[in-house]
Amino acid sequence: MNDRIVVTDHAFSDTHHEQAAAQRIGAEFAEFSARTEAETIDAVARASIAFVNFAPMTRAVLSKMKPGATIIRYGVGVDNVDLDAARELGIKVSNVPDYGVETVADHAAASLLALARQIPNFDRTIHTEGWTSPTSLGPLRSLRQHMIGYLGFGRIAQAVHRRLRAFGAQGIAYDPFCADEVLYDAAVERVELDDLARRSTALTLHAPLTSETKNVIDGEFLSRMPDRAIIVNTSRGGLIDEAALEIALNEGRISGAILDVTSVEPLPLDSSLRQARGLVLTPHAAFYDEESLDNLQRLASEEAVRAAFGEPLRCQVA
Repeated sequence: MNDRIVVTDHAFSDTHHEQAAAQRIGAEFAEFSARTEAETIDAVARASIAFVNFAPMTRAVLSKMKPGATIIRYGVGVDNVDLDAARELGIKVSNVPDYGVETVADHAAASLLALARQIPNFDRTIHTEGWTSPTSLGPLRSLRQHMIGYLGFGRIAQAVHRRLRAFGAQGIAYDPFCADEVLYDAAVERVELDDLARRSTALTLHAPLTSETKNVIDGEFLSRMPDRAIIVNTSRGGLIDEAALEIALNEGRISGAILDVTSVEPLPLDSSLRQARGLVLTPHAAFYDEESLDNLQRLASEEAVRAAFGEPLRCQVA
């Protein structure tokens, strides 16, 4: 077969699953660390299959691939792929939405629990002041008193809720696309966006980044949240107006936030958001453990084999 398979960019220790897929197909294989459009154009030239992490898959990039090519996005989100251009050019796009559901849910739930128990704030205060009293940082709600708000209630959010229900937490969700029976079975109340803001003492984000969801957590949303609410984002940085969050944190209206994702990654060293009161940053790590990474690469590579042999893709999005 006259195929060329490329990995535009990745953060794995190796690409043995992808190389094995290329060998099975009988295809040329190459891997890159493309970040810019120009670098990505060079990487995908004549490629029939491209494994993609964060490289910009613009119209200009897509046009350099072979006709009928396939893009396989490592992970869930495909916001770095111009889907309209892909459809017009006859390029298929698939993702791997189910490789690390439990892993991301672990990270999100652990983050919510840490914030709810004030662990990051206690730690910072002890390090800077030597000691503190349990009541020094203000009231602390029990998990049973928290109303967990879910922006999006897909597989990961459902897994988070299963974990938090064990602590007695209640849940509400804003998700126009989630089936009623899913919410009913989870004992989670469907609410509108305004109610999500007004009632969530702990907010966790699990929505894709689209033109409709960009900066959906803005200054107005934050101003409506209960006093000293907490926020966790393991989805996409662009869901939050980070300038508005910085203000809310520094004013103490939001008592803490853990961001695994930011609108620009890595967050610039001179960003004032880094200094926001009560903010904890993790390096886009919610997806990561050894098991989930292996699942991700294995499932992506199996998709590549299906694409090469003209079989239906398991998770086609365009």
